[in-house]
Amino acid sequence: MKTIEDVCAFLKECGTYYLATDDKGQPRVRPFGTAHMFEGKLYIQTGLKKDVAKQMLANPKIEICACKEGKWIRIEAEAILDERIEAQKDMLDDYTSLQKMYQAGDGNTAVFYLKNAKAVLASFTAASEVVTF
Repeated sequence: MKTIEDVCAFLKECGTYYLATDDKGQPRVRPFGTAHMFEGKLYIQTGLKKDVAKQMLANPKIEICACKEGKWIRIEAEAILDERIEAQKDMLDDYTSLQKMYQAGDGNTAVFYLKNAKAVLASFTAASEVVTF
């Protein structure tokens, strides 16, 4: 794992990863499934009406964790809302199953890109690999 694209690919291959946010001092963790590259940035998607979006807007510091085949990734980052329709559309074009619930520009679709990120890929059998972006 050497690039942001490798980080995105690992998350996609996992299918489900776990996103941690801060809810007024209380950690909240939930399963997530979107990981998408747009304009060289790694994006995730949710709905603005959901608590997770409100938490990321109040405190953008997040962590992500995912596992597959004896390896795991931990990502610490800031989640930055991108309100552009183009970013929403590109995400939804990649995750067509979400189009039943979300449409670009619907006032609810939210895409966040990861900024100031540090991803650590680890296992019990190999040295950790670090990617920053």
